Amino acid sequence: MKFNKKLANIKTYEAGKPIELVVREFGIEPKDIVKLASNENPYGCSLQVQESVKNIVANMALYPDDSMFKLKDALAERFEVKSENIIIGSGSDQVIEFVMHAKANKHSKILTNSVTFAMYEIYAKHIGAEVVKTSSQEHNLDEFYKLYKEHKPAIIFLCTPNNPTGDAIDANELYSFLDKIDENTLVVVDGAYMEYAIKKDSSKAIYPKDIVASYENVIYLGTFSKAYGLGGMRVGYGVAKTGIVKELYKLRPPFNITTLSLEAATVALQDSVFVEESIEKNFEQMKRYEAFAQAQGLEYINSYTNFITLFFQSHSSTEVADTLLRKGMIVRDLKGYGLNAIRVTVGTEQQNNRFFELMQAIL
Repeated sequence: MKFNKKLANIKTYEAGKPIELVVREFGIEPKDIVKLASNENPYGCSLQVQESVKNIVANMALYPDDSMFKLKDALAERFEVKSENIIIGSGSDQVIEFVMHAKANKHSKILTNSVTFAMYEIYAKHIGAEVVKTSSQEHNLDEFYKLYKEHKPAIIFLCTPNNPTGDAIDANELYSFLDKIDENTLVVVDGAYMEYAIKKDSSKAIYPKDIVASYENVIYLGTFSKAYGLGGMRVGYGVAKTGIVKELYKLRPPFNITTLSLEAATVALQDSVFVEESIEKNFEQMKRYEAFAQAQGLEYINSYTNFITLFFQSHSSTEVADTLLRKGMIVRDLKGYGLNAIRVTVGTEQQNNRFFELMQAIL
């Protein structure tokens, strides 16, 4: 059978291994497996969310509210924008897909960082667009501007804080960069981990209301999969001028968010205490990773997220990740990104103790 030729040059996105697969492959008991690979919230989600979802299970026979007005109104209130400025996606990566099809085609160029979220490139290849990448590992906006002037891309992707490295762009530098971009180039500011960056350093804080107020050609992306602990619910969003949102809505399939997901995300916004406590615990445990790396002579990137990237000199990151996996510790090998490094989600105190124990033995 023949398929679209574009698929030949697309690598399948590899998500972090699920616990169930490790159980089958290595015969390890589920209770002995620690997953620190997908940047999920190790503290789960709000108890208010859990209770609220239980109460609406009886309505599963009905289609969800496709207007999503409750969630959009809650986001609009949180971000001080209008509900018309918001589009909801099945994860923020669905909004990325909308953006790609709305703005680019096979004659377009897409500009990204050299090491960043893989789905930018994958979605670009879906439509045959050319992907231009910086040479810098971390976001260098001077290089971005130089490549922008040279290639005139249809879309620029800025991931801050960046996945999988954890670095973040200074807010003033970002806004200065956006001020120089022509209005016909769409800039995507992916803030999937912004809740963590805001807590750690206010100079890295990017707020959707500022994007909407000042830029006709910028869309801010956020998600409930990280700080809110709803990775399994798949809810993301885009915030932009109504002109952008209206065009993206033409690509949105009906009922793209489930009833359970809509309820969970709406209630999650109300429980700010859970989110704050999760983020505080995250950075308390992050200090332990930094201390461990320094003691072991490992380089790492100062992270503004819920994960840390550890580099190796005398070890193969693939071998390290595989050794950990066979011990029931799931982390992310970054060899596919061209880095001899692993990305580790900052877990609970007990989970992190296990990681340090296993890594000590390897090193």
